[in-house]
Amino acid sequence: MQQVEDLTMFGIGGWRWLNPPENWLSYAGMTATTDSGTDFWRTTHYGFVRDTGHALLRRVGPEFRMTTRFFGDYREQYDQAGLLLRLDENNWIKTGIEYVDGEQLLSAVVTREVSDWNVVPLETLHGKVESVTIDLRRTADTVTIRYAPEGGEPETLLRLAYFPPGGDAEAGPMCASPDGSGFPVRFAELSFSES
Repeated sequence: MQQVEDLTMFGIGGWRWLNPPENWLSYAGMTATTDSGTDFWRTTHYGFVRDTGHALLRRVGPEFRMTTRFFGDYREQYDQAGLLLRLDENNWIKTGIEYVDGEQLLSAVVTREVSDWNVVPLETLHGKVESVTIDLRRTADTVTIRYAPEGGEPETLLRLAYFPPGGDAEAGPMCASPDGSGFPVRFAELSFSES
């Protein structure tokens, strides 16, 4: 069994797994294969609560920036990967790619007791892409999410959302397969800084 607490990944210490996947390794970044039946969601529309998605998390303060470039072999409905910012099971934001009806969508789910979801059709805007870079910034009571296809500088705004200010939270790469049998994802790069 691989150690799941106090990991050093991407040259940064202090990571821990929330719901570690059965298969993961730290080579050329971090690679994981999602387990089936995993997800982060609370109530809205579907009526269920799921807090079973995989997330490699580290403590973050009230002002930080995290950026990651990742590749996924998305196969089945709602396969997803990206970043998660989490206070607890009732307050979190996940953002990245979600595979819906055969298409990669840029996605952001903001949860404050219940989840809301917005998407942008990545392929319609940018054509087929191999990788996406997501940039997540927390400043005061605001989280700003920007993205770029194919490893460019993440300048396009995806979402500006409220997040409870002050205090520590956790953030890091996340992935899940709510309906599918699992898929491989590689987080090739990740940078992190705090103010």
